[in-house]
Amino acid sequence: MNPRLGNRDSGFGIRTFLRRALLIAVSAGAVNVQAQTSATPAKLPTELSNIHFNSGQSVVPYFEGWIRNPDGTFDLVFGYFNRNWQQELAIPAGADNTVELGGPDAGQPTFFLPRRQRFVYRVRVPKDFGKKEVVWSITANGRTEHAFGSLIREQEITERVVITNGGYDPGLNDPNKPPSITVAPIEGAVAGSQVTLTAAVVDDGLPKPRPAPASKTTTSASFGGQVNSSGGAPRLAGLTVSWLQYGGPAKVRFDSAGPISVTNGQALTAATFTAPGTYQFVVSATDRAMTTRVPVTVTVRAPAN
Repeated sequence: MNPRLGNRDSGFGIRTFLRRALLIAVSAGAVNVQAQTSATPAKLPTELSNIHFNSGQSVVPYFEGWIRNPDGTFDLVFGYFNRNWQQELAIPAGADNTVELGGPDAGQPTFFLPRRQRFVYRVRVPKDFGKKEVVWSITANGRTEHAFGSLIREQEITERVVITNGGYDPGLNDPNKPPSITVAPIEGAVAGSQVTLTAAVVDDGLPKPRPAPASKTTTSASFGGQVNSSGGAPRLAGLTVSWLQYGGPAKVRFDSAGPISVTNGQALTAATFTAPGTYQFVVSATDRAMTTRVPVTVTVRAPAN
């Protein structure tokens, strides 16, 4: 026997054996995966972040943290995240919008604007609240979401966190003070008619206003003539006022979307109430670093026949 031939045949046999063993292992794995797939349905992601849903999604209440009050009580602070990009929902207090402590109507928002709204609602609890929980539940578009508020040490925040919209800098060397805002009484509002809303704002002038950056638009000469732009309205510099609808029987239409510039100490806008009833707002004034929020209630009567 040729020793080289014998060695080559022996190597060929080993390679064949290993090849067959590998095929058997792969086949067994495929069968096992197929069995698992047929027995257990695939888990789908709860949300695809790169897909924007205009409507049909849930509203998620958020527990932002808790604040110690000077009298020993505590404020549990909540916000919400309306997953929809366009759909605004009116959900009255009740089975679909309830707060377990003192509910179902504990003063929680009943109108939900799109996307994330922070620090919009508080629940005050007594000194001896201990390890209890406040549960806020919202059902929207057939799905129920919950937020659980409790006095967990790691979730303690301060008023400055709220004023700075989430900033945790204690501000020991910050001379800036939050603006103050006063909303003129809104009387004689009639459904279907426009009413002027006036907010007076006083501020210390800090931080110094910076000029708004110019919008940059560049055009590529590549295929399709792609245009790259920051898009949207330019960001306003200096003091601004915003109206956030908190409750009401129907959507309120404002003549200008987004923040309103403060001119000569005032921010003016016009609003149209589409239905009679009681409406609640959170009106905020910001100097870009600190924000002051005040509640406003408007009673709207039906038009005379």
